[in-house]
Amino acid sequence: MPPRAVRSLHAAAGFVAWCLVVVGGGGQTTAQQPVGPQPKPWDAILVASFNIQVFGESKMAKAQVVEILARIVRRFDIVCIQEVRAKSDEIVPAFVRAVNADGSRYQHFIGPREGRTTSKEQYAFVFDSDRIELDPSSPTVFPDPSDRLHRPPLCARFRTRVIPVQMAFTFWLVATHTDPDEVPQELEALTDVFLGMQRARPDEDDVIMLGDLNAGPPEFKSFSRIPGIGWAIANTTTNTRRTKTYDNLVFAWPATAEYRGVSGVLDLQSTFGIPLETALEVSDHNPVWAAFHPCEVAPQGAIGPVAAQPQPLR
Repeated sequence: MPPRAVRSLHAAAGFVAWCLVVVGGGGQTTAQQPVGPQPKPWDAILVASFNIQVFGESKMAKAQVVEILARIVRRFDIVCIQEVRAKSDEIVPAFVRAVNADGSRYQHFIGPREGRTTSKEQYAFVFDSDRIELDPSSPTVFPDPSDRLHRPPLCARFRTRVIPVQMAFTFWLVATHTDPDEVPQELEALTDVFLGMQRARPDEDDVIMLGDLNAGPPEFKSFSRIPGIGWAIANTTTNTRRTKTYDNLVFAWPATAEYRGVSGVLDLQSTFGIPLETALEVSDHNPVWAAFHPCEVAPQGAIGPVAAQPQPLR
């Protein structure tokens, strides 16, 4: 482990405070976005998932909504976006230009349109290119020859860029959005997807499945077939109306020992000081996020709690 990563263990309390003030979590009110690119912690990367409900031309035409969405993305190193529904291929590139309007350097990758009906959706990854790098050979839609999933996951491999490459944390992200009418069957299928991604390449054991699962931890029974499985979000709601836990990041312990034990829900209403009606114009989901060490951490060097029991580092 590099010296800076070792020092990060002693700065854990400061890092947690940073997350609460700048990122927000569990309904915490956050500081206003400063002018210019927002600083991020050197000893953690922040991975988020956000279902931007029917993200297309209509939403991009609302300047206030686009500004809030851009401010959300800038808080994180990488955001997995679900429910891109647009006829135009220019929606996500235009949105990334809005994110970069403050001088940030985000890039994106967007998957194909998926779905059994005429209403197709796309997954997208939007990431800070100063801190995250996409393996260009990795993006793929997970094969689903038996048609078990309405929208098969988009998978891509990333690495951190804030430390030397030979020590950088590399990981798969598996974007998912279940069909609300087929949740039990699709969660069973996603268990097989997760196990398949663990075997996808011998040099990569870190798999983070994230997205709108339309289910909370009490319904994750199928995931129990995955050794050491856990999740970042529990005992809190993730939808904008604060009634359901739908969104999460799922990963296995101790393989992903890089998890810092810090995660949260960015509550749109309290974060931006807006009423429910305005928050719902942004999305009917709140973003969810988790923090990971930027360097590879061997399982025997794990310092965080089991992922299913997130708590602040001590």
